[in-house]
Amino acid sequence: MCGIVGLFLKAPRLEPEFGALLANMLETMTDRGPDSAGFAVYGSPQAHAIKLTLRAPVGTDFIAIATSLKDAGLEVREMIPRDTHAVLTVSKNEQSKVVEVLARVAPEVKVVGTGHRMEIYKEVGLPADVARRFSLKEMRGTHGIGHTRMATESAVTTAGAHPFTTGVDQCLVHNGSLSNHCGLRRQLGLKGISFATQNDTEVAAAYISNRLSEGDTLGQALEAGLGDLDGFYTFVVGTESGFGVLRDPIACKPAVMAETDDYVAFGSEYRVLVDLPDIEKAHVWEPKPAHAYFWQRGN
Repeated sequence: MCGIVGLFLKAPRLEPEFGALLANMLETMTDRGPDSAGFAVYGSPQAHAIKLTLRAPVGTDFIAIATSLKDAGLEVREMIPRDTHAVLTVSKNEQSKVVEVLARVAPEVKVVGTGHRMEIYKEVGLPADVARRFSLKEMRGTHGIGHTRMATESAVTTAGAHPFTTGVDQCLVHNGSLSNHCGLRRQLGLKGISFATQNDTEVAAAYISNRLSEGDTLGQALEAGLGDLDGFYTFVVGTESGFGVLRDPIACKPAVMAETDDYVAFGSEYRVLVDLPDIEKAHVWEPKPAHAYFWQRGN
């Protein structure tokens, strides 16, 4: 079944409240997905820097890992541990070297997200527990997406939880099932794209990443998906500056949106939206089938 949420702020004054708003939305979707949860938050970038989201076993000493990277002569701007995850900010010019040294000094650590602004967190467990473990309520941000999972086709694992990210600052959450993901996986593999799981949602994320890398705008990538992605789906997508929603032509998965002068919000059900600021003044609607909705910062 699964539940998906998204929030795109237009008003900077709401950025300090972003994490609390998204956490409440995520927790409201618990009964649609109680086995695992995850979210991506787009925060402030640092000049000439890149954020690497790391995932490691419980108890990993991320600060000691940062020290090892510094001892190797690398510039570590920041290491912020959050339970089994951490966000490592390094010089953009040293990214490949950092990944190389990290694999040597801490092979148990995986780089699970890369972005100038994106941080991504996911774990097995109830959405409220996942949000608490990663201190979502304390996070600032401009936009983000979240997912609560009820696994139907694969095991309940951290790797199988959403969001899926397959490109810099790009991630996707999904409610539904793709019927042609195996064929798309082969096609994308021929382009050098690798996959960490057998999940169909990772294929959808890679499809969008590939379209963006080939020059599509977010809107164009979503619209192309209507012809290339077969199955039933509702997607919510995040990029460094964008936020998009797409439903398949049948649109059997529930979805509702709200927009005010201050934000755009998405939820699998209306109850996700009821506690948002000034929701009574919002334009609320059900997104149309086979129609791409997207917003970019600055628009």
